[in-house]
Amino acid sequence: MNLPVTKPRRGRPPKVSRDNQDTKAELIRSGLEQLTESGFASSGIDKILKKVKVPKGSFYHYFASKEAFGQAVIENYAKYFANKLDACLLDDSYPPLRRISNFVEAAKMGMIRHQFKRGCLVGNLGQEVDLLPESFRQQLIDIFHSWQQRLAICLKTAQIQGEISTSADCELLAEYFWIGWEGAVSRARLVQDTKPLENYFNHFIAALPR
Repeated sequence: MNLPVTKPRRGRPPKVSRDNQDTKAELIRSGLEQLTESGFASSGIDKILKKVKVPKGSFYHYFASKEAFGQAVIENYAKYFANKLDACLLDDSYPPLRRISNFVEAAKMGMIRHQFKRGCLVGNLGQEVDLLPESFRQQLIDIFHSWQQRLAICLKTAQIQGEISTSADCELLAEYFWIGWEGAVSRARLVQDTKPLENYFNHFIAALPR
């Protein structure tokens, strides 16, 4: 039996669409840059889409809404920052308090690298929380709590190794650190200098009970 021969179509080859996951990841990265620099309320989708070269009409193919997009960006930043914290605070080649110092030094270098245009996304969003979708509030609270837990564990290790007093409330100290740290980051962006980070950290270490 002779099968009919199908002639190849003339013209351009079929257009291969981008991989959905790759494009979604690019949108999140672009959104992270934009939101870290400008915040959520004042950030439009157009600039983010233009950078990734995605048509505006395609945005909702990847995210159900701007709120869902913001949640994804926050989650991505939280994972990145948690890994950064763990790399410093769990590095047992250094004493516990030195690990915190290493985190501060890495943060200073990051701000310099980005010319003080970017701060902490979670801290920035916390300052405009009344303008954000209500779903963001608990997401930000949970992230701050996870950071506090990581630092509290490091401080408890410092207790065990005799760097700070066994009577110190590590949970409270960790909460205090992050409240002050976000203010120091904001001031560093304002003055375009890492001195506020240095001053805050030095005061925090000096005030630890010995």
